[in-house]
Amino acid sequence: MSSFLDRERSIAPPGYSRWLIPPAALAIHLSIGQVYALSVFKNPLIARFGVSDTAIAIVFSIAIVMLGLSAAFGGTWMERNGPRKAMALSAACFTTGLLLGSVGIATEQLWLLYFGYGFVGGIGLGIGYISPVSTLIKWFPDRPGLSTGLAIMGFGGGALIASSLSTRLLDVYGDRPQDALAPTFATLAVLYLVFMTFGVLTIRVPREGWAPEGYVPVESSAAMRTNRHVSAANAIRTKQFWLLWVVLFCNVTAGIGIIEQAAPMIQDFFAGPGGVTVAASAGFVGLISLFNMGGRFVWSSTSDVIGRRPIYALYLGVGAIAFLLLATVGSSSVLVFVVLSMVIISFYGGGFATIPAYLKDLFGTYQVGAIHGRLLTAWSAAGIAGPLIVNVITDSRTAAGVEGAAAYRPSLLVMVVLLAIGFTANAFVRPVDPRFYEPEDDARQPALAGTSKES
Repeated sequence: MSSFLDRERSIAPPGYSRWLIPPAALAIHLSIGQVYALSVFKNPLIARFGVSDTAIAIVFSIAIVMLGLSAAFGGTWMERNGPRKAMALSAACFTTGLLLGSVGIATEQLWLLYFGYGFVGGIGLGIGYISPVSTLIKWFPDRPGLSTGLAIMGFGGGALIASSLSTRLLDVYGDRPQDALAPTFATLAVLYLVFMTFGVLTIRVPREGWAPEGYVPVESSAAMRTNRHVSAANAIRTKQFWLLWVVLFCNVTAGIGIIEQAAPMIQDFFAGPGGVTVAASAGFVGLISLFNMGGRFVWSSTSDVIGRRPIYALYLGVGAIAFLLLATVGSSSVLVFVVLSMVIISFYGGGFATIPAYLKDLFGTYQVGAIHGRLLTAWSAAGIAGPLIVNVITDSRTAAGVEGAAAYRPSLLVMVVLLAIGFTANAFVRPVDPRFYEPEDDARQPALAGTSKES
């Protein structure tokens, strides 16, 4: 079995269609995207363990922290060993995390939920996230935004599937949601293992020297697109890398604060008679998941036409305005709240899908998977910052007797400031200094040689 997972066994034969790769990538991302539907379980978990919102939010934060860290440290390993082995490791960790989480819930051991779903499952998230993305960039050098959007939209769309599936399983397994959590987590583990195995079996990498028919690389300093290559070790020495780190951190912190708290937030904004029901809040989670998914494909594809820096100016600039409106007039009606949330989450998803293409434009394809993995440490930091900003401020406001939308307003205004900082950082991105480029002969070597040199 180990030989089947080796990189050499996954090289595509001549004539292999690159359009068979997106379904394999989607199988992984649709599965691990379940993490974005975790807010469906939030109130039942609070009832099960008898703890605060913040204590349960830590589960999500640990998972996102481990996603970024495992992507950062696993990016080089993935480039060396290939996507098939990486995707198999992702499936093993993610489903094991769900099973351990199920045991923790059944025995009311919160630490086991933290360790299982958060730590072990988070490793599966990170390795699974980067492995198909870097592979798609190599298969679609002519359309990097579209290709990464195809895969990463699955990460957003996974919550759409998981939210409705989870709600259904909670109904099937018990009269009270908190009593149905353990079997629901176990069932999801089995289903996702089957689905992710499909991706492992079907993924392929292009042979060395392959290029799409008729593809002619175009270099443009105006669009900040280079045909040269920068190693992962050199990339983190450039100011461009750290500017993009700030851009991603700010965009993710803002969006993830909404996603992690989505179901409780809409209920709190419209509490009281005729307010939003639990079922309706689950529907809201599914709706913003749809826009998370759609934004990843639509906005990243648009970036192939208008460029990466202009599209991020849209994400961050218009996103800041949307957050300001959410804080000030979001409670005026459910429709206003939902529309503003959909805009915010579409930009959040678009930012994730566009960043690999932005990296490819600036640093080339040589070790783009490893560079992408390192950049995702911004996601780790945002996974802590976003939920904490929303939950800690809201908890303190609630403790002071402030209720409803007013309890959320200060945290939403913090997000406006963060997006303004990200907008400024994006404006300073320029082409990479040529002194960081790899020698032409080195950059043409396979990823194995590149990663060995780096380490």
